[in-house]
Amino acid sequence: MQVGNKSYRVQADIPEVVPVFPLSGALLLPGAQLPLNIFEPRYLAMFDDAMSSNRLIGVIQPALTEGEARNGPVQDLCSVGCLGRITSFSETGDGRYVITLGGVCRFRVGGELEKGRKPYRVCRISPFLGDLESDDDGAEVDRKALLDSFKAYLEANDLEADWNSVERASTQTLVNSLSMMSPYGPAEKQALLEADNLRVRAETLIAITEIALARDSDDYARVLQ
Repeated sequence: MQVGNKSYRVQADIPEVVPVFPLSGALLLPGAQLPLNIFEPRYLAMFDDAMSSNRLIGVIQPALTEGEARNGPVQDLCSVGCLGRITSFSETGDGRYVITLGGVCRFRVGGELEKGRKPYRVCRISPFLGDLESDDDGAEVDRKALLDSFKAYLEANDLEADWNSVERASTQTLVNSLSMMSPYGPAEKQALLEADNLRVRAETLIAITEIALARDSDDYARVLQ
């Protein structure tokens, strides 16, 4: 996996301990990019420390259910997140950073380090090594079904898209971009993150979209009555 100027190929390229940024509804996927607006003092400190070391930050959602919180290795976090490398940043002049994270690989949380002198949280992680070596180009993805569901969602919500750019995008870019841009909730975003491969992620996104369209339709309302 090439992210910015750094290549990540084997487990030794991934640190065992990383700072984590809990963010509900956020989705970062390997090979994709996530813009962030950093303004809380603890996360400004995390960013400064990351920039002075390996530029890596773990993006993870808060636990989705009480059951997950009780059973997970870290009670108030989801068990799977995605490691990102800071590939660009700018200072706003009013104390904020605007940064872009490039997705490196997913990881499973192993536990949280006791809080020391750092104001932010730090976790032990186990990387999904397949994300580093995967050459999944989306050949097994039903691209037509994905585009049909995307088009139906746009039409139902009176939205438009740059279809020339959509058609030119690789299947991998299309699946990951639509997953990250989708307006769905934390549970759906976590399901997209944890999908086994690109085909499963595309199928999951199609299913979520179809459910959302059905829920908003008149037919769905009549069924409920």
